Amino acid sequence: MTVNVTPHLNFRGDARAALEFYREVFGGHLVAVTYADAHAAETPEQADQVMWGQVTSPEGFAVMAYDVPPSREWDAGAAPFFVSVRGDDEAELTTRWKALSEGAQVLAPLAPSAWAPLYGMLEDRFGVTWVLDVAAPHQG
Repeated sequence: MTVNVTPHLNFRGDARAALEFYREVFGGHLVAVTYADAHAAETPEQADQVMWGQVTSPEGFAVMAYDVPPSREWDAGAAPFFVSVRGDDEAELTTRWKALSEGAQVLAPLAPSAWAPLYGMLEDRFGVTWVLDVAAPHQG
């Protein structure tokens, strides 16, 4: 059996914009089902918001997102999670970093670190914290 773990990001009205941005950064295919598509809109404003969405790429990138309905309490909180992107190609990671950095707050610049050949952390324009790194060989 194969098990894949996919981050599921929650937004309040920004899910489509975030998914489109992540598709631009990582490539792949975007699918978005609106509350209107599913006949589940609680308010007229919610109709075009994303009830279920995802971006998947042939390289293995996957992220899901939706807009939390107005009837549910939601608070983005302070760094409730990080999305980690780990690869083995420094040039590829650098390209993704540059794209994600657009409009972002860089928390740790993409650079060599004591624990990884390349590591960086940023909070993107949607408030999602991303960690990109090249994994160091495990010496365990």
